[in-house]
Amino acid sequence: MSSMELTDTPRAVIVISSHVARGSVGNRAAVFALETLGFPVWAVPTVILPWHPGHGRATRIVPPADQFAALMGDLERAPWLGEVAGVLSGYLGDAAQADAVASLVRAVKARNPKALYVCDPVMGDLGGLYVPLPVAEAMRDVLLPIADIATPNRYELAWLAGASLDDIKSVVSAALHAGPSTMLVTSAPAMMAGSTGNLLLDGSQALLAEHRIIDRPPNGLGDLTGAVFLARLLAGHTPLKALQSTTAAVYEILARTAKRGGDELQLETDSQSLSHPMAMVHLRHLTHPGRDRRA
Repeated sequence: MSSMELTDTPRAVIVISSHVARGSVGNRAAVFALETLGFPVWAVPTVILPWHPGHGRATRIVPPADQFAALMGDLERAPWLGEVAGVLSGYLGDAAQADAVASLVRAVKARNPKALYVCDPVMGDLGGLYVPLPVAEAMRDVLLPIADIATPNRYELAWLAGASLDDIKSVVSAALHAGPSTMLVTSAPAMMAGSTGNLLLDGSQALLAEHRIIDRPPNGLGDLTGAVFLARLLAGHTPLKALQSTTAAVYEILARTAKRGGDELQLETDSQSLSHPMAMVHLRHLTHPGRDRRA
């Protein structure tokens, strides 16, 4: 059964992240992907920017904390809350937003216990944290503990774990203890030369989907990955199939954008790649070391 046929069950997704006027990052990437795959979206901006900060300094509009909390409270009381099947949170504009996000997640789950909450702790990359420390701490202390799935990149996971993650074994070990029971770690070390991978770790399996590295990739890959992975799960895919098809879709869009020389993901041009990716990815089953929450 395709996601388009699931009309009698909750299907909407609440996406809470940054909004840019130009580009395909944050909510722009996640909303487009989810709607293309057939899921209605409630979009909440945590900050408004003219473009991704990587393109240069620009105006940054962050909703006042009390107004943001009030808007989220409205959503909690919305008569359509039963439509919601998932929540995806990403970049936060202010640490105080985490409490409002957590409250909304709890309200969604109270109405629909099967709803999934995916937390993408957008806080840093190879260069370290690019959000204020209180924002990173709020994601770690408020949002990750209530998430069903977390989708950090390797460098965000390293900050969460307080350790350098230089090989796949260390990434697996950190993912076991740094977040919820299901972790999708992007930018993971790959076993094939010249490649990178997405590591999926849950209570029963450790899977690594690898593809070749593309130099100077545009921003938004993490936002897109979290949205597509959530869409695959809501459509009924197994975690293995969801990992493989998500990695293939994101890699295919990245490769096509890079070939054109684009400085932003060109989702509108490559929308077919979201639904029917043709790119090949190499999937490895890794040894699952077992989960020890007492460690």
